[in-house]
Amino acid sequence: MLIRLAWRNLWRQKRRTLLTAAALALALALSLFMRSLQEGTYSNNIDNAARFATGLVQIQHPEYQESQGIDDLVPKSADFIAPARALPSVSHLLPRLESFALAAGEQRSKGALVMAGVPSLENDYAKLGEKLVAGEFLEDDDNQVLVGEGLAQFLELAIGDEIVLYGQGYRGQTAAGLYRIKGLLRFPVPGLDNQLVYLPLPLAQQLYSTGDLISAWVLHTHTLAQLSDTEQQLKALYPDQAVRDWQDLAPEMAQQILMDKAGGLFMMYLLYGVVGFGLFATLLMMTLERQREFAVMLATGMLRGRLLALVMIESLFIAALGVAMGLLLATPVLLYLAHNPIQMTGDAAQMMLELGWDPILPALVDPGLFLDQIGIVLALLALCLLYPLWRIHRLELVSALKGGAHAR
Repeated sequence: MLIRLAWRNLWRQKRRTLLTAAALALALALSLFMRSLQEGTYSNNIDNAARFATGLVQIQHPEYQESQGIDDLVPKSADFIAPARALPSVSHLLPRLESFALAAGEQRSKGALVMAGVPSLENDYAKLGEKLVAGEFLEDDDNQVLVGEGLAQFLELAIGDEIVLYGQGYRGQTAAGLYRIKGLLRFPVPGLDNQLVYLPLPLAQQLYSTGDLISAWVLHTHTLAQLSDTEQQLKALYPDQAVRDWQDLAPEMAQQILMDKAGGLFMMYLLYGVVGFGLFATLLMMTLERQREFAVMLATGMLRGRLLALVMIESLFIAALGVAMGLLLATPVLLYLAHNPIQMTGDAAQMMLELGWDPILPALVDPGLFLDQIGIVLALLALCLLYPLWRIHRLELVSALKGGAHAR
């Protein structure tokens, strides 16, 4: 009875009902657009940055985070990595060996970051070959190296020249080698471009005398949403090793995303605040206009609790209508943007291309994101209903029936 009565009451004032629902729908749609684009951009940037540098997760020696040393390594063996490889959420597994060395040409020398991996895997994962500006890319069993363009210019070296690497190897052994330069890499990050020397993994293991040991296993998941569960599974599978995610490996980027997300949430709540005032005014007006109606219903025997329930059901119908309208407006657009991201142009696009990232703004279509926004709409409605319900609860029958006085 209450549900049928509430539904009929809504359409006694069709314009007011539709305007209130439209306000909720607009707020929901705009917040979904903003949050989906924001989260989609974060996911895209995190994925790009992970492929460019750290990966989403790394398995390291427990002391490697503090020491960054060539002595704190993990096995490269198939038996060691087999449990991680069996996880269905893992899309890429790459062994890497990183250390430092003194790089020298005929006349000059400079400290260099030595990075080693399996060239074919790195090219598939990070598109390393696309950063090649001169020469040829490496084979997996190559005995030549790639050098950052900035470092090569400083050392006055070119394709075909030889570069000397000298440093400390595993367990205090001397690491020294003479290698021919096969190609030059150009990175948008000067700190990397000016100091990187890239070697095939077997060649680096020979240089540093590490045997079948590496600095870390780099892992990537199919989607960012799988990262948290995958990290927990890896920690259970490798209790004696350090499992570090991208936030731990790149804390600066994590802080930037957190600050930007806080700004986006502030704008979203500001939007809901504006809509909330309009919704509150509408609900209050609806309550004041119907005081005589409510008084008649109470005078004819309707319990005050059932009257309050009737008003709440009417408000829920308006909220449901607003949510449905908002979802119908936002979902098709977001699905389209998820498969056809917004293409950036101009200087912003050029900057992203130089970083090796796709100049796009993708939308993230996540059920959890939709449920969060619907929950906020319902919470906003509940907050706006508090005062109108209190006015109905305090309604005086005599004053309301006379039509002029207000409830205390």
